[in-house]
Amino acid sequence: MMRTKEYYLTNTVSHVVCAVAALCAVLPFLLLITASLTDATTVVKNGFSFLPEKWSFDAYQYIAEEWETIGGAYFMTVAITVIGVVAHVSISTLFAYGISKRNIPGMKLFSFLLIFSMLFNGGIVATYYTYVRYLSIKNTIWALIVPGLMLNAVSVILIRNYFTYSIPPGLTEAAEIDGAGPWTTFLRVIIPLSKPILATIGLMSGLAYWNDWMNGMYYLSSRNGSHLYTIQIVLNNIQNDVNALVQSRDLMQQLGTSGALPTATIRMGIAVIGILPILVAYPFFQRYFVKGITLGGVKE
Repeated sequence: MMRTKEYYLTNTVSHVVCAVAALCAVLPFLLLITASLTDATTVVKNGFSFLPEKWSFDAYQYIAEEWETIGGAYFMTVAITVIGVVAHVSISTLFAYGISKRNIPGMKLFSFLLIFSMLFNGGIVATYYTYVRYLSIKNTIWALIVPGLMLNAVSVILIRNYFTYSIPPGLTEAAEIDGAGPWTTFLRVIIPLSKPILATIGLMSGLAYWNDWMNGMYYLSSRNGSHLYTIQIVLNNIQNDVNALVQSRDLMQQLGTSGALPTATIRMGIAVIGILPILVAYPFFQRYFVKGITLGGVKE
């Protein structure tokens, strides 16, 4: 009887904690959406709330009118994310597969270099100088793909652990006995069995690319690199100085306002558009995400 009571008590407490955690995760998104649909004057007067005094679509009207700029940034974000995720997963997987083969000479050295580079680096000045002076990525699309994102030590370690501890060595040995070469074994045996960890790494790198604005701030100039701005860079520019976006008398007349644009609600509206793809994609990757992190983090 005591055990049954403890069971129900534990279940109740667990459900309450999970419900509170879920609300803490969901409520900011609801507030973001309602804030983007709030009248600018109401925001100035009362601030943001879940039930605003007056609703308005001015922010989305502005986004529609400026879609040439914002839509271009949105398309660039999608392109950068797709290219970056494919490059990140491909390079990380190949690197991890190599260092998971402990019988190959030199792999311990590469593993050491991987861990060492994760713990120590030259800092932002040396990194910036290397990328700009020697790799010439400034004001190019590679400025948003390569620095700090295309290869990540944590991703490599997770994938290596998955290859080492979650895939039975007998499978690769059987493939080699049947005459499969290294590439055939890798593509037809290892990759199909690694969907959970690859989906996990893809989701993590996708979030990093989608939300990245630091690389744009470092490596893109407003004069020569503005055509490469992503939605997060545009949003950051609005956050720092909304007048840097597009303020013209014609736009004021179209909106029928004599004062300032609804800058706060515009930021919220762009943020809503920016997070929609992530909210849509995450449920499809969630089961892989949990399984991949669990199995990829296992050690001997």
